[in-house]
Amino acid sequence: MRIRATVAAVSGALALSAFAVPAAHADGSASYRTHAATIREAAIAGSGTGSAKTAFTAATETTGQPYALDVTFSNLKIGKAYKVGTTSHVAFSVSYTLTHGSDVDITSSDFQTGPYIYKGSYDNPSNMLFGDKPATCTATSSTTATCKGNIDIYPADGDLMNADAGSWSAGALAIDWNGQQNSTNPDLSKVGVADQGGLGTTLVQRNSTLTADAGPEPVYKGRTLTVTGKLSRANWEDNHYHGYANQPVKLQFRKAGTSTYTTVKTVYTNSYGNLKTTTTANYDGYWRFSFAGTSTTPAVSATGDYVDVK
Repeated sequence: MRIRATVAAVSGALALSAFAVPAAHADGSASYRTHAATIREAAIAGSGTGSAKTAFTAATETTGQPYALDVTFSNLKIGKAYKVGTTSHVAFSVSYTLTHGSDVDITSSDFQTGPYIYKGSYDNPSNMLFGDKPATCTATSSTTATCKGNIDIYPADGDLMNADAGSWSAGALAIDWNGQQNSTNPDLSKVGVADQGGLGTTLVQRNSTLTADAGPEPVYKGRTLTVTGKLSRANWEDNHYHGYANQPVKLQFRKAGTSTYTTVKTVYTNSYGNLKTTTTANYDGYWRFSFAGTSTTPAVSATGDYVDVK
C-alpha cells in the first residue's frame, strides 16, 4: 500500500472507514500505518505547510485540526541501506530518543509513536513508509524515553515504485488520541500530534542478482576461456527481476588454494543485462563477476565458478 496514493484517494464518508479500520496486507495483519499516515497528513494540512488535500480535510464528519503535542525526537539511528526484492516482506528497526512535556503520558493506551521514512520533501512526500505497529518506548527519565520501532515494506502489495529507489529521509511521529482513535465522529482538535522529519537518511534499493558461468570445463592451459553471466534487479512494478543494462561489472579470478579475488578486467552489461567476455586460462581456480552497486541497486558478486586447467 502506497501511503500517499491511498490517503489521497479517500474522501468524504470513506475517510472515516480508513480512519477506523487499519490497512491489511497479504498476510492478513492489520496495521497502525493508515492511522499514522492519515493523522500526520491532517496535521500537515492544518499547519499550512502541506499542499495536498487530506482525507480528514475532505470529511465533513470530522471537526477541528490536531493540536501540537509537546514531544520532540533526536538521536535517530537507521541503517545505511536496505535491499527490497519483489515479493518478500522486509522489516528493519529504527531507534530514537523521545523527549516530552510533563503533561504528556507516554504510557497511556491512547499514546502512539513510531518512525517513518519518506521520499521527497517532508511536507509533500511522494511516498511514505511506516511500521505495522507502533514503536515500544522505555522511559529513561520523567521526560525522556528510548524508542524502537520497525519500518515494514511489502513490495508485492505495491508499497514501492521503481522511481522510489535511492535516498529516503527518516522522521518520527507521536500521537495522543485522547479517546478519538475509534470514534465514529472524531474531534481532531482533541488529538495531539508531534511530527519531525530530517532525522536521518537511508537507501531503499532494488535487490540485485548476478550469475557467472565459465567454460569450457576443463580447459587446457593457455586456451581461451569464455565467461558469461547476467546482472538483474527487482522491478517493483511488475514484481519480477529484469536485466540491469549498461552497467560496469568486474571479471574476477581466485586461484585455487587462495582466498582473495583479483580483478582481471571490467566489462559492461548489454541492453538485457547479459555479460560475455573472454580471458586466458592459466591456473585452476574460480571465476566470477562482481558489481559495485549504485544508489538504487546494491552491490552483488556472483558465486565463483571453478574451472580445472589441464
